[in-house]
Amino acid sequence: MPPRRKLNEVERGRAVAWFQDGVPKREVARRLHVSISVIVKLIQRFTATGRVQERRRPGRQKKTTPREDRLIERPAFQTRTASSSIIRRQLRVATNTNISQQTIRNRLHGFNLRSRRPAVRPRLTHAHRAARRAFCRRHVRWTRQQWSQVLFSDESRFTLNHNDDRKGGLWWRFCNGLGGLHHRTPLFHVQDNLTGLRYRDEILRPLAVSTLQQMGPQAVYQDDNARPHRTRVVNDLLQQSGVNRMEWPACSPDLNPIENLWDELDRKVRSNHPPPRDVQHLYQMLQAEWQALPQRIFTTLVNSMRTRCVECQNSQGGYTHY
Repeated sequence: MPPRRKLNEVERGRAVAWFQDGVPKREVARRLHVSISVIVKLIQRFTATGRVQERRRPGRQKKTTPREDRLIERPAFQTRTASSSIIRRQLRVATNTNISQQTIRNRLHGFNLRSRRPAVRPRLTHAHRAARRAFCRRHVRWTRQQWSQVLFSDESRFTLNHNDDRKGGLWWRFCNGLGGLHHRTPLFHVQDNLTGLRYRDEILRPLAVSTLQQMGPQAVYQDDNARPHRTRVVNDLLQQSGVNRMEWPACSPDLNPIENLWDELDRKVRSNHPPPRDVQHLYQMLQAEWQALPQRIFTTLVNSMRTRCVECQNSQGGYTHY
């Protein structure tokens, strides 16, 4: 994909701030995925005029005002599934402004927001379905109290915007107990690749094992089948610590309630205005929103585990609506 040739106002301010912090122009261009000439001209204009706005050019007048542009941008950040037709209707109700869907899309493109199709669910083989059925048969009769003794864990990725590449975002590892015991471990920021040694030394020992000990002898630890989770050093630590580990079927994110928590946390962060300026600001927002999540969300999710197992059984190990 060729580099872009334009920056919006927020990106221009971000580029100037990075340059003033000593970041080379080429690195600034790489972070924003634009041509180096765009950054060079921007710095020259800022040095000469002290402004990042482009000079006014003659041409057709915009159909929308700055306020209307903000009303177009806001629902796109708050609701990821909002289409241009939905945003158009909301804008007409709010301002009595009648513009085309193409104009809506043009404004969203100006904010670096582009349409995406939902991610495809993991492909389930016959072995995957059999493992999911077996897991649900073993746990479908578990009570809420039993599920509240499970310390679920998962990782997710957060970026400054939905179009960031992998290097432009934050990868977070987080472990959490759902249910009535109110055990909520802190968010953990994973930098670079997560190995089995790092998983043992940075996550299991300081976070998971200590929390499991607080939960009592009936506590159970859940993690997925990612390669760092199944190394020998990890297995040895869990055995030495006397941790009960849940056998988790592969390709089963819909059975893990933490996936729903990630989605809720992402919506909370995206609904903040103004949006995060940089990675550090995003870090602060995530921490604040994570601590502010009400306990009722955790309770609702742990109470859904039996329904998830029933749905999976009824679909012969297939997908659930979660």
